[in-house]
Amino acid sequence: MTSNESGLQGRPWQRRILGLIASVSTVIVIVGLVVALFFNPLWINVEQERAGVPALTGYTSEQVRNVTGSLLSDVLIGPPAFSVEVDGQPVLDAAERSHMVDVYNVMRIFVGVVGLAVLALVLIVWTNRRSGWPWRAIARGATGLALAGLVIGAAVLFFFDAAFLLFHLVFFPQGNFLFDPRTQRLTQLFPDQLFSETSIALAVGGLTLAVAVALAARRRATRLGG
Repeated sequence: MTSNESGLQGRPWQRRILGLIASVSTVIVIVGLVVALFFNPLWINVEQERAGVPALTGYTSEQVRNVTGSLLSDVLIGPPAFSVEVDGQPVLDAAERSHMVDVYNVMRIFVGVVGLAVLALVLIVWTNRRSGWPWRAIARGATGLALAGLVIGAAVLFFFDAAFLLFHLVFFPQGNFLFDPRTQRLTQLFPDQLFSETSIALAVGGLTLAVAVALAARRRATRLGG
């Protein structure tokens, strides 16, 4: 046992705090991984075809892919211009671009929080690598997320409209997220069907990954003990 691990054994309050940080960080990292799995052009383009986005927008499938790729690039990489055009005409109006800037800002915060969570997990596990308690904390976080995923998944499945509105009210309290699907491209490019099916996929993917992490972490904790 290293001197650091001995110190933690003598200070249970410190281990409890670090265990809580590890559990919360596990939840954040799993959510980040699942979001990355589905927040990409491959998945979104498939969902757009399923939802009939080319017919909704009047664009060709290639134009839809190009526009979507540009918007995702602006969200994930920046700068948040969202000035993509089709046949010389801007795809988004001023209100839609403003909302996408808000999405960009939320994503910056989200990516930063996920990065800090990854760093916290690596440091806690590495500095206590001969002890099983960090892995038990990871297992608790993953288990909690799996249980929450069941509730959230059911809410999305049966109350999608309310869940969708609540999500936007929390993350976009200024309220510029209501657009006319008849005239504004943002809701045509990303219709309710895309969001509802993606939300279900996120819930299923998160639940699956959380269960896998919980089982693997418990096995690791059992082997290490402590």
